[in-house]
Parts: sequence; C-alpha cells; structure tokens
Amino acid sequence: MPSRLRALSLLALLATAACDDTPKIDPKDRAEGLYVKGNAEYLHGDFDQALASFAEMKQLAPNDPRLPAAVGEVYLSMGKYAEALTEFQAALALDPKRSTTWSRIGFIQAQTGKYEEAMSSLRKAIGLYPKDFNALEQLAEIHHKRGENDEAVRHFTLAAEVSPEKLKPDYLLKAVELLQQDSRHAEALTLLQKWVGQGVRTSEVLSVFGDEQVRAGKMDEAAAAYKEAAQKSPKDPSMWELVGRIYASQGKSADALAAFRESLKVKDRALVHVAIAQLHLAQKDRKAAEEELSKALETASGEDVRELIELSELLVTMERKPDALRILSNLAAEPDNANNEELQLRTARLARDLKDTATVKTACSRITGKDGGGAPACP
Repeated sequence: MPSRLRALSLLALLATAACDDTPKIDPKDRAEGLYVKGNAEYLHGDFDQALASFAEMKQLAPNDPRLPAAVGEVYLSMGKYAEALTEFQAALALDPKRSTTWSRIGFIQAQTGKYEEAMSSLRKAIGLYPKDFNALEQLAEIHHKRGENDEAVRHFTLAAEVSPEKLKPDYLLKAVELLQQDSRHAEALTLLQKWVGQGVRTSEVLSVFGDEQVRAGKMDEAAAAYKEAAQKSPKDPSMWELVGRIYASQGKSADALAAFRESLKVKDRALVHVAIAQLHLAQKDRKAAEEELSKALETASGEDVRELIELSELLVTMERKPDALRILSNLAAEPDNANNEELQLRTARLARDLKDTATVKTACSRITGKDGGGAPACP
C-alpha cells in the first residue's frame, strides 16, 4: 500500500477508535497512526497537539527510535532548546550515525553560545552526510561570529553547492555580503559571475550582481543584470530606474527614457520624474522638464531623503531656489536628520545664496550642537 494511503488509513482507524471504547486496531498500527498524526500537527504548527500525540504514542511504543527526534523537532520549533537537546541526545543514543541529529544538537549548542561544542557536533554531521547544508550554514554563522570570514564565506558557498535550488540564492548572498563587508568586491563579483553563470538568477542575486558590476565599471553588464532583475521582479520599480540611470550616464537618452517609463508603470515616483526632467534639460527641452517637475512635486512622498534632495537639486537647476530651500529646511528640521551633516551643510549653503542668515545659523548649529556656533565647514 502506498505510504500516503497507509497514513490516511491509519488516521481513519484512529478516528474510529476515538468513537468506540473497544480497541479495534493493533497497538503497533495505532502507534504508527499517532506518529503520522503528530508529524502532521507539527508541520501545521500545532505544537502542543503534536507533543500530545507523541506522548500517547510513547505509551504504546516506548522504544520507537524515531520518537525522541520527532519530539526534539517540536521543542526546537518552540524555541525550547534545553528540552530539545535532551530529546536529540536520547535520539543520538539510539542512532549515533544519524547526521540530522548531530546537526540539530550543533545548532542548539550554537544558539546557547557553546561554539566549540557546536562546531564539533556540526563537523560530525557533515562527516556522516557531506550534503547537510543546515550544518554547513551553521558552521558558517559560527565562523562569522568569531570573525573568521574566510571560513564563513567558504562554508556558505559549500552550503549553496549542496542545498536545494530554492535555497542557493540565500547562501550565495550571505557569502557575498561578507565579502562586501570586507571591501573584497572583486572576489564578490567573481563569486557572483560563477553562480549567475550556473543559473542562479533570482532578482535579488541579479540586483547585487549589477551593483558589483557598477563598482567594477562594467556598466553594460550592470544594465543587463538590472534589466533581467526587473523582469523577474515586476513589482519592484527600482531595477528599471537603475537601468535608466546607467543609460542616462552613457548618453543613451532614448533608452534611458524607455527604462524610466517602465519604472513608472510599476510605481509613480518623484525620483523617476526628476531623472526624466534632467534628461529633457540635457536635450534643451525646458517645457518637457517643467512638466516632469510638476509631476515630481505631485508624487513626492515627503519621507524619502534622497528623493527630496534630488528634487531640491532640480528646483535649483530650474532657478527655483526658494522652493528648493523650503524643501531642504523642512527636511533638515526633522529630528531624524539633525545629525545629517551633508544635509545641514547643503541647506546652509543654499540659505547663504539666498541671504537667509537665520536658516544658515540654524542649520550650522545642528552640526555643532551649539546655538549660533556654526560648524567649521559652514558658510
């Protein structure tokens, strides 16, 4: 009988037995049904019910070697590490060559700060089953916490190599992130090129791939990566925006405009209208630029610092400095921006141009924290 049909029949027998006090099934079958039921409850997140089913199963089959590991998985999902460790140690006594048990023990030891013990357990898991990507990932995390980033990158990469396809991007990006943190961008790009070439082409991977190509000055390749990322993530307007900005920097105005229009189809954003306005200004089409400026002012969220700064820059370019200063002054006055020195200096310089001494003084005082003081770099 296929395993699925057997499981269903066992559950049906359990239900029948629950309605009739007279036992009608063999205890072994009833225990098997409870095992299936407990696992189903566990997978559905019904942890207390799963524990109850496994407890009832233990009354019928106390020596079933699968039971401690099953209970351990439930406790682990509940975050009860001590209870889970006890169960997995019991499972290990019954089957010391089960790699998953060693992996779970290593994970628990790592979560409780016992890194040396954890590494020993995880290595035993990998020794028994070299494709245990969970153990490889946990080893990588421990190496990272210990500042051993070379080993962390190596183990994240190994985890990517043996993991299911859907998990490969996550492990790859963790390795790349560590390389980026250490400013090892050439190595990050090489790693990404390898995996993208092997078919790991999610929007997240392609986006990071594009970023590294930009850093390497490979703008055509970056544009291609961002374009593919945009196609794979149709609800993200930023990828098409990046494509447009690359084309604009290359003087490909028509291609840039087309990319910006694609971004606007996903979401109407001030940033993109500002970029289009700048394209029109470069082509001496002031009327079209003013139309885009109006759209930018209508769609500005008022919460995006970058968006408002770029909008203020466009206003300055289009000889609307007082409007630009109003935007910058309001932005600089936000408590979260009080320590943004670049923003405060930008505000002070524009205020100086407009001979607004009060705003100059206020912006400079935020940098130094002294009323009326003014920072050394302030105008």
